[in-house]
Amino acid sequence: MDNFIVSARKYRPVTFDSVVGQQHVTNTLKNAIHNNQLAQAFLFCGPRGVGKTTCARILAKTINCENISASSEACGTCESCKSFQNGASFSIHELDAASNNSVEDIRSLIEQVRIPPQVGKYKIYIIDEVHMLSQAAFNAFLKTLEEPPAYAIFILATTEKHKILPTILSRCQIFDFNRIKVEDMAGHLATIAQKESISYEEDGLHIIAQKADGGLRDALSMFDQIASFSNKQITYQAVIDNLNILDYDYYFQLMAAVAEENAADTLLIFDNILNRGFDGGHFIAGLSSHLRNLLVTKDPKTLQLLEVSDNIKRRYLDQSQKINTGLLLSALNIANQCEVNYRTSKNHRLQVELTLLKLCHLSSAIKLGTNGISASSAELKKKLPESVKVAESNAPNITNNTIPSPVVPSTVASSAITANNVPAPSVPSSTAVKSGTPVKGWGSYKPSTTIPSLNTVFEEKALEEDEEELVKGDEFLEITFNGFLEKWNVLAENLKVGNRITLYTIMTTSQPRLNGNLIEVDVENAVQMDQLREGKIDILNYLRVALRNFSLDLEGIQIEQSKIRKPYTSQEKYQVMATKNPALETLRKTFNLGLS
Repeated sequence: MDNFIVSARKYRPVTFDSVVGQQHVTNTLKNAIHNNQLAQAFLFCGPRGVGKTTCARILAKTINCENISASSEACGTCESCKSFQNGASFSIHELDAASNNSVEDIRSLIEQVRIPPQVGKYKIYIIDEVHMLSQAAFNAFLKTLEEPPAYAIFILATTEKHKILPTILSRCQIFDFNRIKVEDMAGHLATIAQKESISYEEDGLHIIAQKADGGLRDALSMFDQIASFSNKQITYQAVIDNLNILDYDYYFQLMAAVAEENAADTLLIFDNILNRGFDGGHFIAGLSSHLRNLLVTKDPKTLQLLEVSDNIKRRYLDQSQKINTGLLLSALNIANQCEVNYRTSKNHRLQVELTLLKLCHLSSAIKLGTNGISASSAELKKKLPESVKVAESNAPNITNNTIPSPVVPSTVASSAITANNVPAPSVPSSTAVKSGTPVKGWGSYKPSTTIPSLNTVFEEKALEEDEEELVKGDEFLEITFNGFLEKWNVLAENLKVGNRITLYTIMTTSQPRLNGNLIEVDVENAVQMDQLREGKIDILNYLRVALRNFSLDLEGIQIEQSKIRKPYTSQEKYQVMATKNPALETLRKTFNLGLS
């Protein structure tokens, strides 16, 4: 059986053009070779697996190539290129700084630099993981790095640029390598799969590329693993099973249940996710990303920001059209808040389940906010039918031309109506009724004295709920300060009715400021700041819908306490008193008085 070579080594780029996703680096190096403007020291920086060492080797081979092509690529056939490919080059040296990080190792390197190359024009030293050198080794290397012989070139590579001394950085030409894009990585994996006769699905390759987080070496390692797992048939299902990745379907099903306000399904989906061994924190982070992707697909201009396959992109597009922008923005705020609180929570599962329940009732909350009804008003609405039943149960059968007035329990009527800021009417014990006068809800008669009943209050609230909902295009309307202040005061009163007195005090103590779409609220201390942060989501959920502007944001500003004035000294008190009454100074001099 032939020895297996992993794809990361077998398909390692050997020319500048074959390097994936680093064109800004390779083009610069090719131009430097073509114009013969090579620096004496290069520093390649970037995350793991993006091609730093690969580019260093290609640069070293190309510099010493005897027949460089017109496109500044190595020929691969000359003696220098062959010796490098066989690992027998005397002019190109690789040093691992992680295991050779002492001063003695650097001194040995400096001694070797003094010897001219035996073959080729340059002597190239590739030092990988250069940040692992000790400070003494760096200092010993400084002079040689600044003024090396004309035939010596140093190529340093590191993943942690911040650990390198500034004196080293100033002597190098620095190239920053980027994380490789998902599209570029998926395309490269598809090319390798075709060469290896491996069947694949584009969705599966995209998942591998996303999981690699910009590192091509990681992607190739996962590619080999899944190819073995699936017997050279890389499918979407095989990838998520082998890499233990949360499937997109879970999030699409979850948001469909949220849109339908189906709390039971959301909890069952989350339970299924936990049973598969996934962590709740990982799930909530994925939910935030899913909500972000749905918001991105709302506008065709930002559709390109999605780093997913075309099939998944279409699913995002379909679901985003079915869910209101206001709901998505509020859901993203709630999910982010859950992600922040998850680590400090003792009951992680309850934290996530509470978030899911909030998401399911978000549509109702937004609808109530649109109609200007607070949470306390909604509770009153639930209680009103019971009160009406009590009133109707006391109504006698109408057989004569006169009936007694309906009996309404005073405790129910006064408490329910006062809770909605409606003055409680005085209810007389009996009322004369004219015959033949129709009564709403009381047969064919009406009392001569009109009494506001609970039925009336209930119907007024029902009419308020028939207001028009948000329509597409109304999400970012311009706000006037007077209109904003009116909604702000309405919300403050609703909070007062709901016994959220601290938040009501913060909102009414000083007038808020509106800077564009940013609301600034003054708070006096850290306690009020915490209360404002806790109520921020509720305030924004109401104002964004009421003002038809979902880009509103809220910020608390802690005002400086006025400096306490020091008490006057005896001398200062006397001077103030003498200024007001000059005769006091005459009295003091007359009796030769002093100040204690």
